[in-house]
Amino acid sequence: MRKNTSKKGFTLVEIMIVVVIIGLLAAMAIPAFQKVRTDSRQSALYNDARQLASAAQQYMLENNVTTIAHGYDTSDGTLGTELEEYVRQIGKGYTIGNANLTINGDFTMTHPQLDDVYTFTAEGQFESKAAPST
Repeated sequence: MRKNTSKKGFTLVEIMIVVVIIGLLAAMAIPAFQKVRTDSRQSALYNDARQLASAAQQYMLENNVTTIAHGYDTSDGTLGTELEEYVRQIGKGYTIGNANLTINGDFTMTHPQLDDVYTFTAEGQFESKAAPST
């Protein structure tokens, strides 16, 4: 007599191999995804710093002043001062270190989801990155 066994389906070993392969792929993909997110947030911070500095420089040149208060609102990202004419809004939740922007002074910014404090020149060029002081 012949055994009537079915050859359909997967064995437990085959399923375990597939699960291990998916786990390895996920283990490689997740750190890469985290790096892309961090780089994206950093790029947004750099761009907003350039916009803020550029607006401040333009205002200072047109009005013959050397200092301006930025009046940044963290909840909606608006600049509630004279700078609003040049830049209406930047990213939300930043912390801008200096209350006043000067013609040749540096300023700091932090992103709400990045751990470091970024320093920029008065022209908005990235200068340095440091861990926040505690």
